Amino acid sequence: MKQLTSQHECRRPFPDQETASHLRAGSTLLVVLVVVVMLSLGAYTFSELMIVEMEATNIYGRSIQSRELALSGIELAAAYVGDRTEVEGWNSYHNPDQFQNIIMIPGEIPRTSGYLSVVAPVNSDSQSKTIRFGLMNESGKLNLNILASEEVEPSLDLEEDIEVDSAVDRLMYIPNMTEDIAAAILDWIDEDDETRSFGAESDYYETLETPYFAKNGPLESLDELLLVRDVTPELLYGEDTNRNGILDPNENDGDATLPMDNADGVLDSGWFAYFTVHSREINIRPDGSEKINLNGTMLTELYDELEAELGPDEARFIVAYRVSGPVLSVDDLESGGSGTIVGGGMSDQQALNELANGLAKAMFSEEGVTVTRAGIDLSGGGVYSINSIFDLIGSEVEVEIDGQKTTLTSPWAADPATMTAELPILHDLLTTSKNQYIEGRIQIDEARLETLQGIPEMDDDLANAIVNSQMTATNGAPSTEISQARQTTGWLVIEGLTTIEQMRKLAPHICSGGDVFRAQSLGYFGQGGPVTRVEAIIDGTFIPPRITYIRDLSNLGPGYPVSTLQGATEEE
Repeated sequence: MKQLTSQHECRRPFPDQETASHLRAGSTLLVVLVVVVMLSLGAYTFSELMIVEMEATNIYGRSIQSRELALSGIELAAAYVGDRTEVEGWNSYHNPDQFQNIIMIPGEIPRTSGYLSVVAPVNSDSQSKTIRFGLMNESGKLNLNILASEEVEPSLDLEEDIEVDSAVDRLMYIPNMTEDIAAAILDWIDEDDETRSFGAESDYYETLETPYFAKNGPLESLDELLLVRDVTPELLYGEDTNRNGILDPNENDGDATLPMDNADGVLDSGWFAYFTVHSREINIRPDGSEKINLNGTMLTELYDELEAELGPDEARFIVAYRVSGPVLSVDDLESGGSGTIVGGGMSDQQALNELANGLAKAMFSEEGVTVTRAGIDLSGGGVYSINSIFDLIGSEVEVEIDGQKTTLTSPWAADPATMTAELPILHDLLTTSKNQYIEGRIQIDEARLETLQGIPEMDDDLANAIVNSQMTATNGAPSTEISQARQTTGWLVIEGLTTIEQMRKLAPHICSGGDVFRAQSLGYFGQGGPVTRVEAIIDGTFIPPRITYIRDLSNLGPGYPVSTLQGATEEE
């Protein structure tokens, strides 16, 4: 029995073996739990990564959409510039219905809805943060390329016995401009390599650490000015580092944050607000047909065209003006008169081309040449040219009609009522140049004071009066009221700001239109998300208009709060 019991006890596991078995089972469970936790953690991490990737993809997609929205704003502005079918209702200055918060991507919730706005700053020296929804007319600025290409002969200042360059003199009205920089800018653009007084040509730039040549040609963008001696980004762009045209807090806090500013409560927009290289006006009628060139060589052809469009009296007066010139009044004599000898308003080559074209038409005309119209002998051709339509307003001519000296009074009197009614018609119908477009004239309705002061024949009193009469309310908010009289520069006379005599001298340098526009377009979403801001130049002298320059400004920030773009109408 004892032996059996002993054998049975030998078959029972020892206590330490049983414990080891339990430990192995517990270890397996622990490993399983660790594996489950690791797999769960991996799955969670993978899910988080996928969510991040999905959000990044969504953000990237929305940034692409915002860019396309901004580019759509440029295309919208270009289409608007090219559509002048309703001239009286056409308004590029401030047109919220056309340019504010236009929905392009309808969404079920505001966050997914995509919008665009086309904005421009209000030219004001106040600290207002008002913006307008429209385009900036480049003709409101001084065209540096045209200024440098004008044939300017230095005049002698007899009092100081020094030469005065009128092109440099025009630049000296611009804030922070110096005579050295003005001369250097003109030397950079003009065609020759002759250094002006205080200027700089290639002989200077070749001595720099990184040498280069003066361009001696027209600028393609204002950024090229940074290559000119002593021109700095601070001079070119002023305090407006984000290029939004309004005074932001960091642009009015001294040296607390960049940029360095004078904290005077007035935005220094730099020379960018005064200069352009793009301004010009299309020189055709609103329907696309050619205007009648008042300085055409063939006076018989000119008379026939004018008679068909305006009537015999108007045609007779204009050709009489071309033959005999105006009767000069006392005011005209004191101011230097009006009208010039043919060729005075055009280059020698243009005058020769005009003469050659006229002779060719006369020689090869099947009907022969008729040398009289309305009793006026036209065989001598046009002795006088017409500088502007204002030469015809309120003037008189003395001419031989059927052999007798006759004084003709202009069909267009220099009174406000006549000018308001007739000037828009004459402006659309007549021109003094055969060129397809006219470059460099200053659009007075949007020009800054200093730009106006530099215009030849402009005095400070008139420049200030023009600025005070521009289409901006006293609080700096844009005004959309555009009167019939302001379709032409004649409003200066109509509203009593100047005389017809001074207007005749100013007219070749100023305009009320301009067909090249700068557009700043923003693409954004209803609630949050990326904002893209692009700037473009739209040249409306081409049909259809061309986008000749485009630049992404998004790296400078959105520039404007989305709430402002969406809610400006209610605030106004």
